[in-house]
Amino acid sequence: MKRMLIAAVLAFATQAAPTFAAEGMPGATVRPDGSAAQGDRKARFEQWCQDNPEKCREMKAKAEQRREECKANPEKCRAEAKARREQWCNNNPEKCRDMKARAEQRREECKADPAKCRPARQPG
Repeated sequence: MKRMLIAAVLAFATQAAPTFAAEGMPGATVRPDGSAAQGDRKARFEQWCQDNPEKCREMKAKAEQRREECKANPEKCRAEAKARREQWCNNNPEKCRDMKARAEQRREECKADPAKCRPARQPG
């Protein structure tokens, strides 16, 4: 559940990460693929929540509501996520190819050395 909250809430941070780094925001770093490191996103989000407590509470409440909806109807959420990914890929074909290539490389690495990868999530 916590991962889903982080994923939903970090959508804001992932969109802003390259912009923050490009503007020279202190402490902002961008990896070669244009994304910020996980710790950087978390720290920026926590700071944003401190600066915007009401908006943060609203966003967290929406994320919790969405989590409950997805728990009740996971197939619908998977279909919606798939549609969003497909739309993103249609809008960003080069980035999509790169993302798919990295995912495939990661799968191969995990297949070769499962100890370096997260354990598989259990359904439910």
